[in-house]
Amino acid sequence: MRLKAITAAAILVAGAAVADTVAPGDVQYGEYGEVAASLTGVDGDVDNGRVVFSSKSKGNCVACHAVAQLPDVPFQGEVGPELTWTGEARSAEELRGILANAKMTFPETVMPAFYKTSGFTRPGDGYTGKAAPADLAPILSAQEIEDVVAFLLTLKDS
Repeated sequence: MRLKAITAAAILVAGAAVADTVAPGDVQYGEYGEVAASLTGVDGDVDNGRVVFSSKSKGNCVACHAVAQLPDVPFQGEVGPELTWTGEARSAEELRGILANAKMTFPETVMPAFYKTSGFTRPGDGYTGKAAPADLAPILSAQEIEDVVAFLLTLKDS
């Protein structure tokens, strides 16, 4: 009976986390592109954030950014700024906004919006009329955004 109660409690907690997730179209950006509130209401997982950041099948952030704290991750990029000291230079709110949609902070950036699902310009519309559907799934989930934020906040020069 005790195991059933624990399982039920775990399901309720997991359900609450999903229910509290902010949808990509509902993200509230501040004046400078920052996002004050967590997208999930759940703390980010630093270890998973590292995986998402450095994995080619997920965020693949290292394709553009170098991070000294990841010497085991090959082929780090130079397109974007080095992120070795990001935890000292940026707040969680700034990082969350940049990850969700960097153009809200840096309008001319080539960085993709990792938590955006609509409003894209697709070449197929102009050339063939066969572009992808109007709404796409975000590149990263809300929790993956929170995980990467948690990882980036650990990047300090000490």
